[in-house]
Amino acid sequence: MAKLYLTGSAFPPPYPSPKPTKASLCSSVSTANASRPIVVNGNPPSFVSAPGRRIVAVGDLHGDLSQARCALEMAGVLSSNGQNLWTGGDTVLVQLGDILDRGEDEIAILSLLRSLDIQAKANGGAVFQVNGNHETMNVEGDFRYVDFGAYDECMDFLEYLDDYGGNWEDAFLGWVGVSEKWKEDRKMSKNYWGSWNLVKKQKGVLSRSILLRPGGPLACELARHAVVLKIDDWVFCHGGLLPHHVAYGIERMNREVSHWMRGLTENDNDHPIPFIATRGYDSVVWNRLYSQDISDFAGYQNNQIYSILEETLQAVGAKAMVVGHTPQTVGANCKYDCSIWRIDVGMSSGVLNSRPEVLEIRDNTARVLRSKRDRFHELQVVDYT
Repeated sequence: MAKLYLTGSAFPPPYPSPKPTKASLCSSVSTANASRPIVVNGNPPSFVSAPGRRIVAVGDLHGDLSQARCALEMAGVLSSNGQNLWTGGDTVLVQLGDILDRGEDEIAILSLLRSLDIQAKANGGAVFQVNGNHETMNVEGDFRYVDFGAYDECMDFLEYLDDYGGNWEDAFLGWVGVSEKWKEDRKMSKNYWGSWNLVKKQKGVLSRSILLRPGGPLACELARHAVVLKIDDWVFCHGGLLPHHVAYGIERMNREVSHWMRGLTENDNDHPIPFIATRGYDSVVWNRLYSQDISDFAGYQNNQIYSILEETLQAVGAKAMVVGHTPQTVGANCKYDCSIWRIDVGMSSGVLNSRPEVLEIRDNTARVLRSKRDRFHELQVVDYT
């Protein structure tokens, strides 16, 4: 099992050694003042020890950079001045997947999170992501839910990458700072076609396929992330973990999905899809067992679900699970004695365009942070007991 101390050297490519940033100089919490170092086991990360850290979790973002910024600012980890600076000190941020589809700023959000991760590590914190069903669908080549603007972003980003001579790291990290200008320039261009036509769609699909096919550069970026992540006593995944997933092996699932995304197979023409994690109604990224409205079930069915959840948590050695995937129209909430937290609130304009909410975990106790009256500088705290 691979083990990584985030205050030390890192294995490439998932964890490049962080460079000092302006954020690391301005942060109120430095590495020197942090508790013990964060320890990561697995590649991609599967089990994390983050002693004494505040943890914040953010649900599905679906290509909406504006709403993503609002959520991260509300969580206290992103500067509000548009400079993309980490302000979370030694906080650990977890994003629960479904950054892709339904919105037009997917690569910009991924770029932002990677930049924040580098800055966070310089301050004793970290940023983790787990992949959702829309990440795995796109690597499969399933583009049914892609926003037209996202195809434009793929075309723009490939051109931007070419300007960098194919230097992925520099281009990817810089994209969030220039993506809006590229979007504006594209719409002002005499060659901008406005409404979609067949030729433009073909170019967009080709660009997306180049980036996201198994072994493609953006697929390899997604391969840095797990489908299941355990941090101390908390399990994070997109859809939901079940007992047979735990029996199969969390690190094994994460490794198999990562290898598939990287295109690392014996046969270059064969990229077998890790079924238990990514396909089927009860796979890790598709499971909705814990996220449905319990009023839809009879009492005995709720008891069965609770029993399955308890068995899963006991098997993995966790107190509670945090999931996204299924929009909660009542806002982020917990069920089954708060052993499951459902935090997808459909904040993207491509979903429900609801107000952002985040989950904060301090001293092993969770609470929901949400904005008041859509004013993101006025926070409301909801404690669950």
